[in-house]
Amino acid sequence: MTEEIIIAGFGGQGVLSMGKILAYSGIMQNQEVSWMPSYGPEMRGGTANVTVILSDERISSPVLNQFDTAIILNQQSLDKFERTVKPGGTLLYDPNGITKPPTRNDISIYSIEAAELAAQTGLAKTFNMVVLGAFLKIKPLVDESNIEKGLQKSLPERHHHMIPENLKAINIGKEHVKKVG
Repeated sequence: MTEEIIIAGFGGQGVLSMGKILAYSGIMQNQEVSWMPSYGPEMRGGTANVTVILSDERISSPVLNQFDTAIILNQQSLDKFERTVKPGGTLLYDPNGITKPPTRNDISIYSIEAAELAAQTGLAKTFNMVVLGAFLKIKPLVDESNIEKGLQKSLPERHHHMIPENLKAINIGKEHVKKVG
């Protein structure tokens, strides 16, 4: 099993940390992992994306042109990465701020109202975990216990008190993801 994933959005949305948590979670279950971030100098508000590869075999290169899954959090990223999803692949997006939704019919498309759900539940800082939960519902690549270990590994210790909130947000994402079309 090899899953090649691109997560893309604005800086400040937790794109890189979502990828890092997913990567650490894969490490916790003895998978081969690659985590390759890319972001502009503007950080918050600029574009950010991360490529994550989880595999049972050695990973030959972290550089990819096509992905099994794209997790998209803004229109700019949708415009750039929708075409890079392999036929038969998966695209997950938050429709908040999307003016032109995905149009491909050779991939599976899912949506998660993550921004709205995070705001409604008072968990605005865990928006990215709502998205991660939606992804894990669609593709349960890592065990939930390893997600908790991934959170412990990637969050600074001073933020470990937020792990229960993050796990709650993941469960909200799992409950509310919808297949489009």
